[in-house]
Amino acid sequence: MAIGADRSPDGGVKQSMSTQLAARTSVYAALASNLAIAIVKFAAAAVTGSSAMLSEGVHSLVDTTNELLVLYGIKRAARPADTNHPLGHGRELYFWSFIVAVQVLVVGAAVAGYQGVIHVLYPEAFRNPLVNYLVLGASFVFEGVSWWFGLKAFRATKGLQTYTEAFRSSKDPTTFLVVFEDTAALLGLLIAAAGIAAAQAFDAPRLDGVASIGIALVLLVSSLLLVRETKGLLIGETAHARTRDDILRVAGDDAGVRRANGVLALQLGPNQIVAALSVEFHEALSTKEIEQAVNRIETAVCRASPDVVIIFVKPQTEATWRSRAERVTSVPDGSAE
Repeated sequence: MAIGADRSPDGGVKQSMSTQLAARTSVYAALASNLAIAIVKFAAAAVTGSSAMLSEGVHSLVDTTNELLVLYGIKRAARPADTNHPLGHGRELYFWSFIVAVQVLVVGAAVAGYQGVIHVLYPEAFRNPLVNYLVLGASFVFEGVSWWFGLKAFRATKGLQTYTEAFRSSKDPTTFLVVFEDTAALLGLLIAAAGIAAAQAFDAPRLDGVASIGIALVLLVSSLLLVRETKGLLIGETAHARTRDDILRVAGDDAGVRRANGVLALQLGPNQIVAALSVEFHEALSTKEIEQAVNRIETAVCRASPDVVIIFVKPQTEATWRSRAERVTSVPDGSAE
């Protein structure tokens, strides 16, 4: 018998409002800076004929589109549950974040690489190279400001984890997408500046094309890392271990529970988790008393872990749980007497 107890999927939110606001502010800051920078870079590329500058313009334009897609995903994910989507729309954000990662690869890296190859094969002399340096310098300042906003939002969510651990375990793509994009943008600017300077110093326009290829490689690496992480979120990742531990602890502390066998907790969105809990109730309990115990567990779990929007409680013995859990790879197991 499975007993389900649920709350509205757009309900509890573990992140503080200030943390969510910081994450969204970082997206808006990146959007504004990338749009302005893209326009200036394209203008500079037209004036100077620089391949690296044109690639950087494409890079900034792709990043601008990415921020718009992320904001669209945030809006779509916030919609309440309905008949066709009883668990809510949280994964909309994961879907659009995956599209962002793919777009960086298909559009950004591909165009930059193509421009680089063309300018290596058919180099063009620079015109007004000073314009390139002025634009690159201004872009670095604007990208640096956007990067700082993104890093600040990311640091607010990572706790004591390292940056790598926080990236791998994050359930909110808005916290790491901006940081990744802006880091790639800053590296791209440095590569562009080095390529333009080398091309001018050695009178070798082909080096400008080589810089464009370097920018494409940076975008390629960034895209593959983002694709890997967002794909995991999209197809479904387990909730953080601390959330699973909290659920088992709360269930095990209930007076009607003999043993909390284990729990499966799936992340539906940044602040939406659905959990299936296996517990062994005391044999003397009546059906009514079991129902009351389930209600107590639900209330306590939602208080301890507000991101849990739906929890299904299944009464079963520990032996039954273990036999069925073996069918699933890496099933989180635990107990609370």
